Amino acid sequence: MPGSEPDRDAFTPVSDLICPARDIFDGGALWAELLPVIDDASDAASVRNATVTLLRNAMKNGRSAIATALAKQPLVAYPAIASYAYLTDGIVSFIYRVAVEHLHPVANPTASERIALLAVGGYGRGEMAPQSDVDLLFLTPYKITPWAESVIESMLYMLWDLRLKVGHASRTIEDCLRLGDEDFTIRTALLEQRHICGDDELARKLADQLWKKLFKNTLAEFIEAKLAERDARHEKQGDQRFMVEPNVKEGKGGLRDLQTLYWVAKYQHRVREHEELVSKGLFT
Repeated sequence: MPGSEPDRDAFTPVSDLICPARDIFDGGALWAELLPVIDDASDAASVRNATVTLLRNAMKNGRSAIATALAKQPLVAYPAIASYAYLTDGIVSFIYRVAVEHLHPVANPTASERIALLAVGGYGRGEMAPQSDVDLLFLTPYKITPWAESVIESMLYMLWDLRLKVGHASRTIEDCLRLGDEDFTIRTALLEQRHICGDDELARKLADQLWKKLFKNTLAEFIEAKLAERDARHEKQGDQRFMVEPNVKEGKGGLRDLQTLYWVAKYQHRVREHEELVSKGLFT
């Protein structure tokens, strides 16, 4: 089925990983291992159980490979968090493929029977720790169909069975534009959206519409909203830089403040990666 494979352009480049990509997640080998089991499965529940069992071992092995590599290179934090995102991309894409090709196949899908899976938030940035939330956006072209509802439900059950903490929303492009206009938290999450798998054209259309209809000419209001969020966060955490027990994420001068600067820069310059801000003169 078109779009059932991971979007390799959206994946973390393998050169950024802490160890060989195949040591983290080898989707081709896992698929070859699963197919005979699927052929012998008696019902959908058996397919789901077999998929979860296979992926549970793959996830354990992938995390172990990352941990082993990090123990040898304890200061290379970015390749480690990029590797966890790569592992999660592989798991989500694998589950999507099982859902659309074996649990809910459609011989001749209509224009409305399409789904794109996008990562948002920290997962969208490709930055994950072992216990990070898996924040997913299930994007459909029109109002959700019974087929899409079934695919999403099957995927979520398998992700939950893997004990992953999944944050999810099912929306159309119009929903994203409307909700992003009303809520700056949602708008910030959409700023970080990244296509994982599913319908390429639908994902590209969302990105295009976000920049044309939501982000364009709204930089000033975005900055104002993010600064207000920052002030409220600082007041809650203790409005000073030096504390005996600082909150390194939410406190003044912490990670969230750095991310706020990045969000504003990304919003202004329409960049995807931190490195692109060098050519814009923001970073050396």
